[in-house]
Amino acid sequence: MDKINNKSNWTASLALGSLWGLSEAGMGMALRGGCSRMLTGSIMTGAAIFFFSAGLAMNRKSTGLLLMLGIATVYKLLDAFFLQLPVLHGAIANPVFAFYTEVFAFILIWKILDARLKEKNAGRALWGGITALLAVNLFPLVKYATGIPACVYPGTQYPLALYFAPVAVALSALACPLGMAAGERLAAYAAAESPKQKAALIFRFAPLISLIAVVCLRLGGKS
Repeated sequence: MDKINNKSNWTASLALGSLWGLSEAGMGMALRGGCSRMLTGSIMTGAAIFFFSAGLAMNRKSTGLLLMLGIATVYKLLDAFFLQLPVLHGAIANPVFAFYTEVFAFILIWKILDARLKEKNAGRALWGGITALLAVNLFPLVKYATGIPACVYPGTQYPLALYFAPVAVALSALACPLGMAAGERLAAYAAAESPKQKAALIFRFAPLISLIAVVCLRLGGKS
């Protein structure tokens, strides 16, 4: 039974990593290789925190988050292929750098936050908000990692990530408790089902994947 549960946990990380990666790749294709449009970066930070939280609730290991990170990176690299862009392009390399800052910040806060706070919605909101705040403040360092400066707010030299930091923090403060709750419910459901039913649960993610792809493309077209 432990082996089955462990396999189910890793399957959940794979599925959620794919959802996160598809949402990021869909947004990249919607932007057609251009710079982030105002709020899109902040929205995607909130989305990332939601997927991290759900993934951690289902697989309580940092390695599960690293697996999700690897999958999302592969999905983003597909943007380079479909958009015929070099990997070291602002629309590819910079978002990937953001993935790493977000995962680093999320794991760091997870490790240092009081265990009792992590079980309460208020504590989880704090967790998500601080994660986003740390990640957006690390993001301007992208120019040293990729050689490509972060997108700036029109008419200024202020990075979009910092300009819209309050939005990213607010969305992430909501996303963390919501993601944890969703992940815990899915974990409880999967634990009560047979292996065949667990496999069926993964296939039920397909409509959600399609929905997220459509939403991302819509957001990219209207932002």
